[in-house]
Order: sequence, then structure tokens, then C-alpha cells
Amino acid sequence: MRLLIAEDELDLAEALTVFFEKNQFTVDTVNDGTSAYEYACADEYDAIILDVMMPGLNGIEVLKRLRSDGNRTPIMMLTAKAQKDDRIEGFDSGADDYLPKPFEADELLSRVRAILRRREEYKPSVLSFGDISLNPSSDLLECTSGKSVRLSGREFQVMELFMRNPKTVLSADKIMERVWGWDSDAEINVVWVHISNLRKKLYGIGSKVTVHANRGLGYILEAEND
Repeated sequence: MRLLIAEDELDLAEALTVFFEKNQFTVDTVNDGTSAYEYACADEYDAIILDVMMPGLNGIEVLKRLRSDGNRTPIMMLTAKAQKDDRIEGFDSGADDYLPKPFEADELLSRVRAILRRREEYKPSVLSFGDISLNPSSDLLECTSGKSVRLSGREFQVMELFMRNPKTVLSADKIMERVWGWDSDAEINVVWVHISNLRKKLYGIGSKVTVHANRGLGYILEAEND
């Protein structure tokens, strides 16, 4: 497995490099955001670990550029910031997981392995339901009205989960487990935020499909006249 680590704290970067190499990873390490973006564009990695606070481009800027380029490599964010809004910004920008400092190396390894497993389970295919389709090659949610909208990384994962389980009630806990991972420290309200965003985007492209709340049970993807 090839791993790119972008961390500006030199001692931490060196320690993480040694740790992951001992766990059978091939590691490239950089210490600023500009280099992280250039390395990620120039080569293929199985996963990327990005520190948020870095010179040059910060981690969120690197993340946004990579996702805008169509790069779907699993990305773990590391940061000293532990505020809820910072985590939500990372997830909305397309991060696969988020770990605040300080952390245990074993926990980081476990989370990296988890996002790698989720990637391996992913099978690209255009999903359709009602008047919409979800295209994994472009991250586009498209409607038969002719309108489309690009989804962020987490929005795509939540929508994919619904479209693979249409007319099925999914609890917030189940969505959290399947999209963020059972060991994520993200708070449950990130699920509500992403569902709200998806509802707005479905409405914006003129779709008759929406995500309904089933009080006390969870959420269900339904089409008008079902």
C-alpha cells in the first residue's frame, strides 16, 4: 500500500513515516501543502494523510483541489483543531475521515485501514432511482429534467448509500457507521447536515425524489407517487 503523508511538524512526520513503514506501507512524506498537492497529482496513492495547518496550501485547500480534479483517493485529515465546524468543513470538502491531535498511532493506523476497506468495497456504477442517477465517475447527481449538480465526497457517499437502499429506512446511526465509520469521532449532526444539503440539491435540479424523515426511525429515499 502506498501512502502520502503531509505533515509540517517534522518530528511527527518522521515518526509517522517510520510507524507506517513498519506496518508494511510504502510512504512518501512532505511538509507543506503545495508539495502535498503536487505529489498527489503526480503519482497514485492508496491513501493520503493531510494535516490541516500547513504552510503554502492548508490541508482543506489541498483536499478541495484534489476533489475538484476528480481525485477520489481516500483522505484522512489530521489537525489540532477540534471544533465541530472544522470537522464539518473537512467532511463537506470530501474528507473520508478526521482525527484531531493528539492521537495514538494505532488509532490512526486503524482508521486508515478502515477507509482503505471502504474503498475496496466500492464498485463504480451509475445508480438510478426515480428521475435521478448518480454517476461515480463525475460525482454528478443528474435528473431527467436535464439539470445536474456535483456532490461533495461525503454527500456522494450518503446519496450512494440511499440509492443502493431505496425505499428502505436508514437510521442516523446506520448512516454514520456506513459513511463515516463506527470509530469516527464525528458527531451525529453531520448526518443531518448532509441530508439537508442533499434535499436542497435534489430540489435544485428539479427532482421528484427526496429524503423523507421517518420520525423516530431514520430516513428513507422516496420518489413522488411511490
